[in-house]
Amino acid sequence: MARFAPTLAVVLLLVPPVVRAESRAQDSWPQWRGPTGNNHAAADATAPTHWDASTAFAWRTPVPGRGHSSPTVVGQRIYLTTCDETTATQSLLVFDRSSGKLLKQTPAHRDKLPSKIHGNNTHASPTVACDGKQVYALFDNDYAAWVTAFDLEGSRVWQQRVAGFDPQKYQFGFGASPILVGGLLVISSEFDGADSGLYAIEPASGKQLWRAPRPQSLSYSTPIAAGLDGKTQLIMSGNNLVASYDPRTGRALWTTEASTFATCGTMVWDGDLGLAFASGGYPDAFTLAIRIGGDHEVVWQNNTRCYEQSMLVVNGFVYAVADNGVAHCYRAQDGEEMWKQRLQGPLSSSPLLVGQNIYVTNQRGTTFVFAASPDGYSGIAENQLGDEAFATPTPCDGRLYHRYATSKDGPRQEYLVAIGE
Repeated sequence: MARFAPTLAVVLLLVPPVVRAESRAQDSWPQWRGPTGNNHAAADATAPTHWDASTAFAWRTPVPGRGHSSPTVVGQRIYLTTCDETTATQSLLVFDRSSGKLLKQTPAHRDKLPSKIHGNNTHASPTVACDGKQVYALFDNDYAAWVTAFDLEGSRVWQQRVAGFDPQKYQFGFGASPILVGGLLVISSEFDGADSGLYAIEPASGKQLWRAPRPQSLSYSTPIAAGLDGKTQLIMSGNNLVASYDPRTGRALWTTEASTFATCGTMVWDGDLGLAFASGGYPDAFTLAIRIGGDHEVVWQNNTRCYEQSMLVVNGFVYAVADNGVAHCYRAQDGEEMWKQRLQGPLSSSPLLVGQNIYVTNQRGTTFVFAASPDGYSGIAENQLGDEAFATPTPCDGRLYHRYATSKDGPRQEYLVAIGE
């Protein structure tokens, strides 16, 4: 199977906000893919376009352990997860947003890590979610998916075993991130076992509210809550299906045979066109558009593979950076390719939109910045940090908060950096 490092999960559109009203959207990034679930920064957001290792960053802080979770930003705190493999400890990290100081490291689990994992995955890959009251971290431990709730300062509130997770055929580790949808915490745990499914958890207590069975087969994508066809739907790819669920009850709304066996990326959508888009995967390479209403037919499909990374939809166009590092722009309504441009792969981090610029980081730590325009590829910058990056940068405050690693000058070391003034 192809390399695996998850880029997963997301938030919602047209449903109640996941952070308290006093936290403005441009100042917070409460879970994977941000407050609107599409990896778009707020309309008035800005971010630097040029930087390198000699840039005078606002701050740079060493991150203990190893992980691929992306920065979650709420209030004056930044949250990451990590794993110290020498002590087999999985933890939540809390950083001060202004200074970058590591304020607290709270263990969620000690021992009982999976015995096998893909070399490109980690034991701390899911990005945490925060509703402005608590922080929710998801870990694979003791053959199960566990959620731990912390207060905003990082003290543990409750912990709940959500579902078994004990893959037999491919022991590559866990990938899906927890997402907050309409006041519920939704978890995806797909594997070749009886507990394969979607689960909704009550954030206050950890109590299970509903379960939606999924095929007993391994896949890594997290559902996305999208406002489509007049309702909020949880849509996801994988296990040779594109499927939709009612986020209030977990009831399956519809399924269409499409995609492939395993996908990792999060689906994206265009509400005006009534289309959703998926890409992947293993063993088949594909990018497709599916109609949300009517018969839910596949409208167009090609063989571009974005296995781990998700895509972007901007103003009626789909932007995809494939595993091999080739960037593509497709017209969303019919899949016509507007342009393609070779960058450099491999990719695990997902592209991000800030203003009219797209940012995408490859596994070697290079972030490419180019214009979100269908008129042709317009490169703006290529920026280098370290020599390894799997996380997706988070835009807030006119900065980008980014997690990367370097091993050039000694043992591997991860960093969290605030790019910008």
